[in-house]
Amino acid sequence: MTNNNSTSLRTSYPRVEDILNAPGNWVEPPNIRRGGESGVLRVELEGQTFYKKQQVGHVYRSLLHPFGYPTVAREAKALRAAASLGVATPSLLHAEVRKRDGDWHAVMVTAALDGYLSVEDYYARNLDQSLGFRRHHEILEAYGRELARLNLGRWQHGCLYLKHVFVDFSEACVKVALLDLEKARKRLTAKQAGHHDLRQVKRRSGWSAEGWEAFCRGYRYSFGQTAELLL
Repeated sequence: MTNNNSTSLRTSYPRVEDILNAPGNWVEPPNIRRGGESGVLRVELEGQTFYKKQQVGHVYRSLLHPFGYPTVAREAKALRAAASLGVATPSLLHAEVRKRDGDWHAVMVTAALDGYLSVEDYYARNLDQSLGFRRHHEILEAYGRELARLNLGRWQHGCLYLKHVFVDFSEACVKVALLDLEKARKRLTAKQAGHHDLRQVKRRSGWSAEGWEAFCRGYRYSFGQTAELLL
C-alpha cells in the first residue's frame, strides 16, 4: 500500500526513497506494544522535516483482520479520509505494509506541520499570556470545529490528548490540526463517532464551564444543530 497524496501547502518534497533511506533521530524510540514493536524517527532532508513510523508485528485485530493487521494501514486510511473531509492533518507521503518471515512490517512517512505546535506545548511554554482567556477560547473553538468535521464524516479519532492537537497562529484565525490517528475508526453514524470523542474530550479537558462552551460553540458550527444531541 502506498500513497503520495499531499494536503500540505508545499508543492514539492524529496523522493520518498530518499526519505526512507535518510538517517533520523528517534522522537519515539521503538517500544513493545500490541504484540510488536513501533517507533518514530524525525528525518531532516533538504531543509524539510519528516516523520517515519516503523513497525514490526505491531497489529490491530478486527472482524476483517481477526489475525491482526499493521496499525500503520489503519492510520494511513484515517489520514486519507481526514484529508478528504477537509480536516487538517499531517500530509501522508507514503505507507507500506508487507509480510516478511511471518511478521508484518510497516512504514509510514508524513510531512511535519510547518508553523504548528501542540496545544500541550503551547500551554507549557505559557505563550501569549497577554491574550489570556480570549486566546484560550479561540483555541478551544477552533479545536471543536476541526473535531466536528472529522466526526461528521463518521470518523472517530479515539485518542484525544492535547499533545495530539496542534495549533498555528500565523493567520488571523487560529488553525488546528489533529495528529496520531492510529486508533481512529469509522463508525456507522456521525452520532456514534461524535459521542465517543466528545466523552473523551470532556473527561480529559479540565476546562472551565466557559472553556467547554467555547469548544462546544466551535463543534456546533461544523456539526450543525444536531450537535446538541451529543454535547
